[in-house]
Amino acid sequence: MRTDSLLILKGSEIHSLLLNREAELIEVVRRAYETHGDGDSSLPHSVFLRFPENERDRIIGLPAYLGGEFGNAGIKWIASYPGNLEAGLERASAVLILNSISTGQPQAMMEASIISAKRTAASAALAARVLHGANHAPVAGLLGCGLINFEIAAFLLTARPDIEKLVVFDVSAERAEFFRTLCADRFKEIEVEVAGDERSVYRQCRLISLATNAVSPHVADISECQPGSTLLHVSLRDLSPQVILACDNIVDDVDHVCRAQTSVHLAEQSAGNRDFIRGTLADVLAGRIESRSDADAVVVFSPFGLGVLDLAVGKFALDLARRQKLGSNITEFLPEPWHLRYA
Repeated sequence: MRTDSLLILKGSEIHSLLLNREAELIEVVRRAYETHGDGDSSLPHSVFLRFPENERDRIIGLPAYLGGEFGNAGIKWIASYPGNLEAGLERASAVLILNSISTGQPQAMMEASIISAKRTAASAALAARVLHGANHAPVAGLLGCGLINFEIAAFLLTARPDIEKLVVFDVSAERAEFFRTLCADRFKEIEVEVAGDERSVYRQCRLISLATNAVSPHVADISECQPGSTLLHVSLRDLSPQVILACDNIVDDVDHVCRAQTSVHLAEQSAGNRDFIRGTLADVLAGRIESRSDADAVVVFSPFGLGVLDLAVGKFALDLARRQKLGSNITEFLPEPWHLRYA
Protein backbone atom coordinates (compact mmCIF):
# COMPACT_ATOMS: atom_id res chain seq x y z
CA MET A 1 0.00 0.00 0.00
CA ARG A 2 1.34 3.42 -0.95
CA THR A 3 1.84 5.94 1.84
CA ASP A 4 3.17 8.91 -0.13
CA SER A 5 0.31 11.34 0.47
CA LEU A 6 1.05 15.05 0.76
CA LEU A 7 -1.01 17.39 2.93
CA ILE A 8 -1.43 20.92 1.54
CA LEU A 9 -2.27 23.71 4.00
CA LYS A 10 -3.35 27.09 2.61
CA GLY A 11 -2.71 30.45 4.23
CA SER A 12 -6.26 30.74 5.53
CA GLU A 13 -5.92 27.34 7.21
CA ILE A 14 -2.55 28.19 8.76
CA HIS A 15 -4.03 31.46 10.04
CA SER A 16 -6.97 29.69 11.71
CA LEU A 17 -4.70 27.01 13.20
CA LEU A 18 -2.26 29.46 14.79
CA LEU A 19 -4.61 32.31 15.72
CA ASN A 20 -4.47 33.30 19.41
CA ARG A 21 -1.88 30.64 20.24
CA GLU A 22 0.88 33.03 21.28
CA ALA A 23 1.65 31.32 24.60
CA GLU A 24 1.86 27.88 22.99
CA LEU A 25 4.07 29.13 20.17
CA ILE A 26 6.49 30.83 22.55
CA GLU A 27 6.84 27.48 24.31
CA VAL A 28 7.35 25.66 20.98
CA VAL A 29 10.08 28.13 20.00
CA ARG A 30 11.72 27.82 23.44
CA ARG A 31 11.95 24.04 23.09
CA ALA A 32 13.26 24.39 19.54
CA TYR A 33 16.04 26.73 20.71
CA GLU A 34 16.94 24.32 23.50
CA THR A 35 17.05 21.36 21.10
CA HIS A 36 19.26 23.33 18.70
CA GLY A 37 21.44 24.51 21.59
CA ASP A 38 21.92 20.89 22.66
CA GLY A 39 23.28 20.10 19.20
CA ASP A 40 20.37 17.90 18.10
CA SER A 41 19.90 19.70 14.80
CA SER A 42 21.42 20.28 11.42
CA LEU A 43 21.32 23.84 10.12
CA PRO A 44 23.09 24.62 6.84
CA HIS A 45 23.53 28.27 6.00
CA SER A 46 20.57 29.96 4.35
CA VAL A 47 20.81 30.38 0.59
CA PHE A 48 20.15 33.89 -0.74
CA LEU A 49 18.89 34.15 -4.30
CA ARG A 50 19.44 37.70 -5.50
CA PHE A 51 18.95 39.35 -8.86
CA PRO A 52 21.26 41.49 -11.05
CA GLU A 53 20.93 45.22 -10.39
CA ASN A 54 18.32 44.61 -7.70
CA GLU A 55 19.54 44.93 -4.11
CA ARG A 56 16.16 44.86 -2.35
CA ASP A 57 14.36 41.78 -3.64
CA ARG A 58 15.51 38.30 -2.66
CA ILE A 59 14.34 34.73 -2.17
CA ILE A 60 15.87 32.75 0.68
CA GLY A 61 16.05 29.00 1.23
CA LEU A 62 16.34 27.78 4.83
CA PRO A 63 16.98 24.01 5.02
CA ALA A 64 17.04 22.42 8.45
CA TYR A 65 16.71 19.29 10.57
CA LEU A 66 15.44 19.43 14.16
CA GLY A 67 15.62 16.36 16.38
CA GLY A 68 14.30 15.66 19.86
CA GLU A 69 10.53 15.78 20.17
CA PHE A 70 10.27 17.44 16.74
CA GLY A 71 12.01 14.83 14.59
CA ASN A 72 11.53 16.42 11.20
CA ALA A 73 13.39 18.01 8.34
CA GLY A 74 12.45 20.44 5.64
CA ILE A 75 12.99 23.76 3.96
CA LYS A 76 11.37 27.18 3.96
CA TRP A 77 11.49 29.06 0.66
CA ILE A 78 10.63 32.69 1.36
CA ALA A 79 10.57 35.68 -0.97
CA SER A 80 10.98 39.23 0.31
CA TYR A 81 9.85 41.93 -2.13
CA PRO A 82 9.48 45.24 -0.25
CA GLY A 83 8.05 46.95 -3.34
CA ASN A 84 4.99 44.70 -3.10
CA LEU A 85 3.67 46.95 -0.34
CA GLU A 86 3.15 49.81 -2.79
CA ALA A 87 1.07 47.47 -4.96
CA GLY A 88 -1.11 46.39 -2.04
CA LEU A 89 0.58 42.99 -1.78
CA GLU A 90 2.34 41.35 1.14
CA ARG A 91 6.10 41.91 1.29
CA ALA A 92 6.80 38.23 1.98
CA SER A 93 5.46 35.04 0.45
CA ALA A 94 6.65 31.59 1.41
CA VAL A 95 6.16 27.85 1.42
CA LEU A 96 7.40 25.30 3.94
CA ILE A 97 7.98 21.66 3.01
CA LEU A 98 8.26 19.08 5.78
CA ASN A 99 9.97 15.77 5.04
CA SER A 100 9.94 12.44 6.82
CA ILE A 101 13.33 11.80 8.40
CA SER A 102 12.87 8.04 7.95
CA THR A 103 12.11 8.03 4.21
CA GLY A 104 12.90 11.59 3.12
CA GLN A 105 9.52 11.79 1.42
CA PRO A 106 7.66 15.10 1.61
CA GLN A 107 4.77 14.90 4.07
CA ALA A 108 3.32 18.40 3.98
CA MET A 109 3.56 21.66 2.10
CA MET A 110 2.12 24.73 3.75
CA GLU A 111 1.89 28.47 3.33
CA ALA A 112 4.75 29.78 5.43
CA SER A 113 4.72 33.58 5.54
CA ILE A 114 2.38 33.32 8.55
CA ILE A 115 4.57 30.64 10.12
CA SER A 116 7.65 32.80 9.51
CA ALA A 117 6.05 35.89 11.06
CA LYS A 118 4.83 34.01 14.12
CA ARG A 119 8.08 32.17 14.79
CA THR A 120 9.91 35.51 14.48
CA ALA A 121 7.53 37.15 16.92
CA ALA A 122 7.64 34.22 19.34
CA SER A 123 11.44 34.34 19.28
CA ALA A 124 11.46 38.08 20.02
CA ALA A 125 8.93 37.69 22.83
CA LEU A 126 10.90 34.83 24.36
CA ALA A 127 14.02 37.01 24.26
CA ALA A 128 12.09 39.88 25.88
CA ARG A 129 10.96 37.59 28.69
CA VAL A 130 14.39 36.04 29.26
CA LEU A 131 16.76 38.95 28.62
CA HIS A 132 14.69 41.80 30.07
CA GLY A 133 13.94 39.55 33.02
CA ALA A 134 12.61 41.20 36.13
CA ASN A 135 13.14 44.70 34.71
CA HIS A 136 9.79 46.45 34.63
CA ALA A 137 8.55 47.24 31.11
CA PRO A 138 5.28 49.18 31.31
CA VAL A 139 5.99 50.85 27.95
CA ALA A 140 7.24 48.93 24.92
CA GLY A 141 8.41 50.50 21.66
CA LEU A 142 7.91 49.29 18.11
CA LEU A 143 10.09 50.78 15.35
CA GLY A 144 8.58 49.78 12.03
CA CYS A 145 4.82 49.40 11.54
CA GLY A 146 4.41 46.28 9.47
CA LEU A 147 3.23 42.70 9.94
CA ILE A 148 6.24 41.55 11.94
CA ASN A 149 5.92 44.19 14.64
CA PHE A 150 2.15 43.67 14.71
CA GLU A 151 2.76 39.99 15.51
CA ILE A 152 5.53 40.94 17.94
CA ALA A 153 3.12 43.22 19.78
CA ALA A 154 0.72 40.32 20.33
CA PHE A 155 3.48 37.99 21.48
CA LEU A 156 5.10 40.64 23.71
CA LEU A 157 1.82 41.29 25.48
CA THR A 158 1.60 37.55 26.19
CA ALA A 159 5.20 37.21 27.33
CA ARG A 160 5.30 40.50 29.26
CA PRO A 161 1.95 41.12 30.99
CA ASP A 162 3.52 44.16 32.66
CA ILE A 163 3.25 46.10 29.37
CA GLU A 164 0.56 48.77 29.60
CA LYS A 165 1.41 50.95 26.61
CA LEU A 166 2.87 50.65 23.11
CA VAL A 167 4.76 53.51 21.48
CA VAL A 168 5.12 53.04 17.72
CA PHE A 169 7.05 54.82 14.99
CA ASP A 170 7.41 54.44 11.23
CA VAL A 171 8.98 56.64 8.57
CA SER A 172 5.52 56.72 7.02
CA ALA A 173 3.19 58.67 9.30
CA GLU A 174 0.21 57.23 7.45
CA ARG A 175 1.40 53.66 8.04
CA ALA A 176 2.09 54.42 11.70
CA GLU A 177 -1.42 55.76 12.24
CA PHE A 178 -2.97 52.77 10.47
CA PHE A 179 -0.85 50.48 12.65
CA ARG A 180 -1.96 52.34 15.77
CA THR A 181 -5.59 51.83 14.81
CA LEU A 182 -5.06 48.10 14.26
CA CYS A 183 -3.29 47.72 17.60
CA ALA A 184 -5.90 49.72 19.47
CA ASP A 185 -8.63 47.53 17.98
CA ARG A 186 -6.92 44.23 18.80
CA PHE A 187 -5.32 45.10 22.15
CA LYS A 188 -8.20 46.97 23.72
CA GLU A 189 -6.72 47.26 27.23
CA ILE A 190 -3.43 48.72 25.96
CA GLU A 191 -2.75 52.38 25.21
CA VAL A 192 -1.12 52.91 21.79
CA GLU A 193 0.75 56.12 20.92
CA VAL A 194 2.43 57.21 17.68
CA ALA A 195 5.82 58.78 18.40
CA GLY A 196 7.05 61.81 16.50
CA ASP A 197 10.50 60.31 15.93
CA GLU A 198 12.73 57.36 16.83
CA ARG A 199 14.42 59.21 19.69
CA SER A 200 11.10 59.55 21.47
CA VAL A 201 10.78 55.78 21.43
CA TYR A 202 14.26 55.35 22.91
CA ARG A 203 13.49 57.89 25.64
CA GLN A 204 10.15 56.39 26.67
CA CYS A 205 10.78 52.65 26.32
CA ARG A 206 13.21 50.20 27.84
CA LEU A 207 11.95 47.34 25.68
CA ILE A 208 12.06 48.07 21.94
CA SER A 209 11.52 45.97 18.83
CA LEU A 210 13.14 47.07 15.57
CA ALA A 211 11.43 45.45 12.57
CA THR A 212 11.99 47.60 9.49
CA ASN A 213 12.83 47.12 5.81
CA ALA A 214 16.31 48.61 6.27
CA VAL A 215 18.98 47.09 4.03
CA SER A 216 21.87 48.93 5.70
CA PRO A 217 22.48 50.50 9.14
CA HIS A 218 20.74 53.81 9.77
CA VAL A 219 20.88 54.06 13.58
CA ALA A 220 24.25 55.39 14.73
CA ASP A 221 23.25 56.83 18.11
CA ILE A 222 21.22 55.18 20.87
CA SER A 223 22.53 57.42 23.64
CA GLU A 224 18.95 58.29 24.59
CA CYS A 225 18.22 54.66 25.42
CA GLN A 226 17.56 54.20 29.11
CA PRO A 227 20.03 52.12 31.16
CA GLY A 228 19.01 48.47 31.21
CA SER A 229 17.17 48.67 27.90
CA THR A 230 16.62 45.63 25.68
CA LEU A 231 16.61 46.04 21.90
CA LEU A 232 15.03 43.26 19.85
CA HIS A 233 16.98 43.83 16.64
CA VAL A 234 14.70 41.67 14.51
CA SER A 235 15.39 43.31 11.14
CA LEU A 236 19.14 42.84 11.70
CA ARG A 237 20.40 45.79 9.67
CA ASP A 238 19.25 48.88 11.57
CA LEU A 239 22.10 49.39 14.05
CA SER A 240 25.55 50.61 13.04
CA PRO A 241 28.55 48.40 13.83
CA GLN A 242 29.64 50.96 16.43
CA VAL A 243 26.32 50.66 18.24
CA ILE A 244 26.55 46.85 18.17
CA LEU A 245 30.10 46.91 19.54
CA ALA A 246 29.04 49.19 22.40
CA CYS A 247 26.21 46.89 23.56
CA ASP A 248 25.75 43.54 25.28
CA ASN A 249 25.05 41.21 22.36
CA ILE A 250 22.98 38.03 22.38
CA VAL A 251 22.13 36.22 19.13
CA ASP A 252 20.24 33.10 18.07
CA ASP A 253 23.21 31.44 16.31
CA VAL A 254 26.67 33.00 16.06
CA ASP A 255 27.70 31.48 12.73
CA HIS A 256 24.42 32.32 11.03
CA VAL A 257 24.08 35.91 12.20
CA CYS A 258 27.63 36.77 11.13
CA ARG A 259 26.65 36.61 7.46
CA ALA A 260 24.83 38.53 4.74
CA GLN A 261 25.99 41.98 5.85
CA THR A 262 23.89 42.07 8.99
CA SER A 263 24.83 44.69 11.56
CA VAL A 264 26.51 41.94 13.59
CA HIS A 265 28.42 40.79 10.50
CA LEU A 266 29.59 44.36 9.85
CA ALA A 267 30.63 44.65 13.50
CA GLU A 268 32.65 41.46 13.16
CA GLN A 269 34.39 42.91 10.11
CA SER A 270 35.11 46.13 12.02
CA ALA A 271 36.38 44.40 15.17
CA GLY A 272 38.18 41.57 13.44
CA ASN A 273 36.62 39.05 15.81
CA ARG A 274 33.38 37.88 17.40
CA ASP A 275 34.32 38.53 21.00
CA PHE A 276 31.60 41.18 21.30
CA ILE A 277 28.94 38.43 21.04
CA ARG A 278 28.44 37.18 24.59
CA GLY A 279 26.39 34.14 23.64
CA THR A 280 23.11 32.79 22.32
CA LEU A 281 19.58 32.81 23.63
CA ALA A 282 19.90 29.03 24.06
CA ASP A 283 22.93 29.65 26.30
CA VAL A 284 20.79 31.92 28.49
CA LEU A 285 17.91 29.43 28.56
CA ALA A 286 20.30 26.65 29.62
CA GLY A 287 21.92 28.79 32.33
CA ARG A 288 25.33 28.72 30.66
CA ILE A 289 25.47 32.53 30.73
CA GLU A 290 23.57 35.26 32.55
CA SER A 291 20.75 37.14 30.86
CA ARG A 292 22.65 40.43 31.10
CA SER A 293 26.32 41.31 31.46
CA ASP A 294 25.38 44.26 33.68
CA ALA A 295 22.12 45.63 35.05
CA ASP A 296 22.61 48.95 33.23
CA ALA A 297 23.85 47.48 29.95
CA VAL A 298 21.82 47.84 26.75
CA VAL A 299 21.20 44.29 25.55
CA VAL A 300 20.74 43.74 21.82
CA PHE A 301 19.14 40.50 20.63
CA SER A 302 19.92 39.90 16.96
CA PRO A 303 18.13 36.80 15.64
CA PHE A 304 19.13 35.75 12.14
CA GLY A 305 15.99 33.63 11.94
CA LEU A 306 16.66 29.90 12.06
CA GLY A 307 15.06 27.26 9.88
CA VAL A 308 14.68 25.02 12.93
CA LEU A 309 12.06 27.44 14.26
CA ASP A 310 10.07 27.18 11.04
CA LEU A 311 10.21 23.39 11.34
CA ALA A 312 9.02 23.51 14.96
CA VAL A 313 6.09 25.82 14.24
CA GLY A 314 5.32 23.98 11.01
CA LYS A 315 5.11 20.66 12.84
CA PHE A 316 2.89 22.28 15.48
CA ALA A 317 0.55 23.46 12.71
CA LEU A 318 0.66 20.09 10.96
CA ASP A 319 -0.26 18.21 14.13
CA LEU A 320 -3.18 20.59 14.71
CA ALA A 321 -4.33 20.22 11.10
CA ARG A 322 -4.35 16.45 11.32
CA ARG A 323 -6.38 16.52 14.53
CA GLN A 324 -8.83 19.04 13.07
CA LYS A 325 -8.86 17.32 9.65
CA LEU A 326 -7.87 20.50 7.82
CA GLY A 327 -6.00 20.73 4.54
CA SER A 328 -6.12 19.04 1.17
CA ASN A 329 -4.62 15.57 1.02
CA ILE A 330 -3.01 14.61 -2.29
CA THR A 331 -2.61 10.86 -2.52
CA GLU A 332 0.03 9.15 -4.66
CA PHE A 333 1.95 12.41 -4.98
CA LEU A 334 5.20 10.64 -5.82
CA PRO A 335 5.64 8.51 -8.94
CA GLU A 336 5.63 4.72 -8.82
CA PRO A 337 9.04 3.05 -8.51
CA TRP A 338 10.79 3.36 -11.84
CA HIS A 339 10.74 -0.38 -12.58
CA LEU A 340 6.93 -0.34 -12.28
CA ARG A 341 6.57 2.79 -14.40
CA TYR A 342 8.34 1.14 -17.27
CA ALA A 343 6.98 -2.36 -16.82
